[in-house]
Amino acid sequence: MTVTTQKLTFEEYLAYEDGTDTRYELVDGKLKAMSVGTGIHALIINFLAEQFKLVLAEWDEPHKAMSGAIGVRSPRSGRQNTSRIPGITVLPLAQAKSMIGREAVIDFNEPPPLLVVEVVSPSTKTEDYWAKRPEYDILEIPEYWIVDPLSEQITIFVAEDSLYTPHEFRGEEKIQSPTFRSLSLTAAQVLAGGL
Repeated sequence: MTVTTQKLTFEEYLAYEDGTDTRYELVDGKLKAMSVGTGIHALIINFLAEQFKLVLAEWDEPHKAMSGAIGVRSPRSGRQNTSRIPGITVLPLAQAKSMIGREAVIDFNEPPPLLVVEVVSPSTKTEDYWAKRPEYDILEIPEYWIVDPLSEQITIFVAEDSLYTPHEFRGEEKIQSPTFRSLSLTAAQVLAGGL
């Protein structure tokens, strides 16, 4: 659902306050209220964030897996007034710390996050598959996951030769992530939210 009729600048978006707890993405200058996901949506995000944190604890360089807390601004031509809020964003700890005194949005002139995850709900399917993909691609985010409980599938887009190559996983297939090589999960485990 689009909320505003007049377009906002990115700066106006950062300052926008409507007195509610509603979270908004900015899409082509228009506020778009983020829908409340289903219970499985929340379970998947929490489960994956926990799994990423376990793997990240083994890495030499500290990173953070943050659930729905970091915005990602698009540099796509004509879409500079677009900022998405992925379900999970993985980024270096130093980059997370750099946002302590400012709005938690990764601008397109900053290094991109290492990985983003979107969990599909009925109201976000088109956005997650078609609108966000080119925005994340142009940012050169190395890995972009679409976890789709509706289609019972996980698609991992990997940046290869300046384009995303999709890799699909279903059922008992083991997920193969180039970023999280030691992650040992099946698509079914993720889609069940670890239950």
